[in-house]
Parts: sequence; C-alpha cells; structure tokens
Amino acid sequence: MAEKEYILFCDESERSGKFYSNFYGGVMVASSVYEPATQALNGLKRELNLFGEVKWEKVTERYLDRYVRLIQLFFTFMRQGGIRLRVMFRQNANEPIGLTHEHRENEYFLLYYQFIKHGFQLAGYPVHPMAPTLRLYFDQFPDTKEKATIFKDHLLRQLGQVPFRVLSENMAEVRSHDHVLLQCLDIVMGSMAFRLNDKHKEKISGTRSRGKRTKAKEALYKVILKEIQTLHPRFNIGMSTGGGRLWETPYAHWNFIPRHREINPSRTKHGVK
Repeated sequence: MAEKEYILFCDESERSGKFYSNFYGGVMVASSVYEPATQALNGLKRELNLFGEVKWEKVTERYLDRYVRLIQLFFTFMRQGGIRLRVMFRQNANEPIGLTHEHRENEYFLLYYQFIKHGFQLAGYPVHPMAPTLRLYFDQFPDTKEKATIFKDHLLRQLGQVPFRVLSENMAEVRSHDHVLLQCLDIVMGSMAFRLNDKHKEKISGTRSRGKRTKAKEALYKVILKEIQTLHPRFNIGMSTGGGRLWETPYAHWNFIPRHREINPSRTKHGVK
C-alpha cells in the first residue's frame, strides 16, 4: 500500500573538521511508521532513565550501554523498513575550484540543498496517482532568517519536480529536543564525524592516555558500524555506499566530491601534522 505521507528530518554538524567537514544528515520516515517508532524509542528512553535530549556530545562511559540499546532499536526499525537514513560529508582534501564569493558565503545552504536533492533520490520514488505529502523538518538553522527563507523558497521550487506534494507550510525548523528521530540521527552522524576526523585517537592533554569519554564514543561508534554492516556488509566509512536503488536503501553514506576540484595532499590524513 502506498504511503500517504513522509516526514524528512534534517540536521547538520561538524562544519569544519580536521579531515572531513560539512556533515549533513537526514531521517525519512513513512507516516505509518512515525508514531510506533517514536513511541517505542521514547518508551525505551524512559525505561533507561534518559529523560533529556540524547545526542552524540552527551555520550559518556556511564551512559554508553543505554545509548547502545537505543541506537540498536533505531536500526531495528530501519531494517524493518519505513525509516531511511542518509549522511553526507565532504573530504577537505577535495578542494573546490572556481567558487565565487557568493558560493562561499552561501556554502552552508548550497550543500544542504545538494544533500536533500540527491541524498534520498526523491525523484526515484515510484509514481502513484495520489502523490504522497512530504514534510521537511530542519533542526534550527545556525544562520540568518533571511538566508533560511531564501533556502526554503528555492528548495520548494526544486522539489516541484519530484513525485511528492510539498507545501511551504510543511517546511519548518524544529527543536531536536522534541523529536527522538532527530536525536538518533545526531548520534549516527556524530559518530561518523568522530571517526573520520580521528577523534578516537585524541589523548588527554599532557598524557599518552585517552579519556573515558573518548573510549565510550569509540565503543558506540563500533556498535553503529556493526549495525550499518548488517545493511552494507562491505561498508567503508570514507566512501560513498553503492549498489541497489538509492530510494529503497535503508542507509546510505555519501562522500560529496565537487565536480570542479583539485586534490590538496596536505589536507589528507597523511599530510596533516
């Protein structure tokens, strides 16, 4: 049975990482799955005494086991269908060339647009006589209201080409505190930025030892990696996932490479000192 509505939650993080930057993520959920998934995840949070907002930056040794259980339930819903997750990022060594001042000034929203347009392959959704509604909820933008309005207006025009009904009133900024799916997205996306930028190797200042929080985050990343590998057995964190039809894939990972670029070896993991 065709879904009548989909909800797309979007967020971003790590705008300027050591090796990888501009992380964008999205969770797309079918309306029939939204309520049961949200209720189950919030119910588990209450059971685990996680009453506040869960997010990657809050991961500690004390709460590790609770975060593991929550993220495993989240991936269970993904494997069952109805929830799709996408992460996009940019490798610093791939430096875009030919950018104007306007491009650099609006980098945040230009990359956001690319992520939404291509990350979920919305144009690949099977065409139905009654096109489903698509709601887009963005974690609050860290930019001016004027730029955000221009971005949403442009995105609305572009989404007129996909087989969904997208209305301006169905595009809004929300608080991740109020949406557990956005919180789970933050954890997965944060784990990718953590590992790709080698934060698992960070030592306590003046010592050769890693902190307990760093070790806990690495342990959670490894759990997330195993969950992704149930969907992509040959998953490589630094490369785009391939194979299959992107629209149908529960998890997809996208290393965004500018069309016009040059490689800067000094910004690779071998080049950065």
